[in-house]
Amino acid sequence: MSFEKKIQELLHKREQAKLGGGIKRIEAQHKKGKLTARERIELLLDEGSFEEFDMFVTHRCNEFGLDEQKYYSDGVITGFGTIDGRLVYVYSQDFTVFGGSLSLAYAEKICKIMDKAMKVGAPVIGINDSGGARIQEGVNSLAGYAEIFQRNINASGVIPQITGIFGPCAGGAVYSPALTDFIVMSKENSYMFLTGPKVVKTVTGEVVTDQELGGAMTHGTKSGVAHFVSEDEQEGIMIMRKLLSYLPQNNLEDPPVVPCDDPIDRLEDALNNIIPVNPNKPYDVKDIIYSIVDYQEFLEVQRSYAPNIITGFAHFNGTSVGIVANQPKYLAGVLDINASRKAARFVRFCDAFNIPLVTLVDVPGFLPGTVQEFGAIILHGAKLLYAYGEATVPKITVVLRKAYGGAYCVMSSKHLRGDINYAWPMAEIAVMGPKGAIEILRSKEINAIEDEEERTNYIISKEKEYLDKFATPYNAARYGYIDDVIEPRNTRFRIIRALQSLATKKDVNPPKKHSNIPL
Repeated sequence: MSFEKKIQELLHKREQAKLGGGIKRIEAQHKKGKLTARERIELLLDEGSFEEFDMFVTHRCNEFGLDEQKYYSDGVITGFGTIDGRLVYVYSQDFTVFGGSLSLAYAEKICKIMDKAMKVGAPVIGINDSGGARIQEGVNSLAGYAEIFQRNINASGVIPQITGIFGPCAGGAVYSPALTDFIVMSKENSYMFLTGPKVVKTVTGEVVTDQELGGAMTHGTKSGVAHFVSEDEQEGIMIMRKLLSYLPQNNLEDPPVVPCDDPIDRLEDALNNIIPVNPNKPYDVKDIIYSIVDYQEFLEVQRSYAPNIITGFAHFNGTSVGIVANQPKYLAGVLDINASRKAARFVRFCDAFNIPLVTLVDVPGFLPGTVQEFGAIILHGAKLLYAYGEATVPKITVVLRKAYGGAYCVMSSKHLRGDINYAWPMAEIAVMGPKGAIEILRSKEINAIEDEEERTNYIISKEKEYLDKFATPYNAARYGYIDDVIEPRNTRFRIIRALQSLATKKDVNPPKKHSNIPL
């Protein structure tokens, strides 16, 4: 065969590979409102940057007629490219080939790019759209999944791992996304569950749809499995690109610093009056976040899950930071099981990848009740406590209003190696709120007063006395637990200066095989 014919043969095979399962299946994918595996990669990566691996791989199973059905790429597209000029490794599952089901050869393709990503220290982005294990391959398919899981585990905390769910993801397939750092799900066609609606109905008698059981809104609001929920695939892919802009390439590098001309000394006069006079009145902490970060840009993580705590990424003078903030607008900003889990995992991610933490505190305590206690709020609250205490990145804390009891300790207090701890003048820092404190401290005196009006006035006066003496930032500042009481409108400037001063911070934990975080 001449060289020209060999080249023609190569080009023909490439065209075949790019068609995946064929034109009809591509059209069927589009009719469902779904992009193909290659279209997703084209959207995700910088134009013309994709370099594909293993285009000509095919499965090696000859059972159940598979010897007569072989497609190039075997259901997953793998390779590397760039996002905003930064190297990333990607895989994208192709539903047009055997419903995207995973074979051993398919798994080996994914493992190959994960191994390369680890060697060079680059993020991995996976896009899932698969019917699960290829049943015809039996245990080989399960072995393939387990090989991927092991690499997810090895890569955890070493390189960022991001997963997009833009189709089905069921059974054992869900564990690889669960082991990655962030999951993006689209509302239209994505779902994740271990056992599907048919099995659920057989075992429990429950009747439930795919979306009700494991759709994007279910995992975005109820389970917390999804970190981002997009309207469609295109938005989901843009979210992944945006998310990566806040992250370093690996755990040995710092996040990229972006150009910033938003003045560091920009004053926000509205912050001086944003806290209501009535301590029980809510406000939206996101108004504070947007006003102090660069260009009012904030990428919120798990927006609709445990909304009593806010987590997300922003920049201060171009420096990437992770923000954790109690949200008085929901449940008064109280810490509960879900909020503790949500924030703890976010704090640990930021610490693993050298992203400084800014914590905005307005927390009345932990949510009381049998549901919380029976659900192990003690252990879940300890996760957040552990995460902050373990973190060695720069930690800056601003107490906005309330910081009571154990929740004060948990929210990046000075005692958990908080580097710079500020408070606003209206901050209340104490063991408990004035009402509960007076009921305990002055119970005999209160019970001794028979006249109801006199008793009420006595309680009010003692609560004010308690607030003036104990629940102020100056009492904590007297012991050095608060480094400074700052004017609210200066918060942006003070945080940026604090970050600058901590840029060369070095802190280490004792040598150990690994920690034993309360799970």
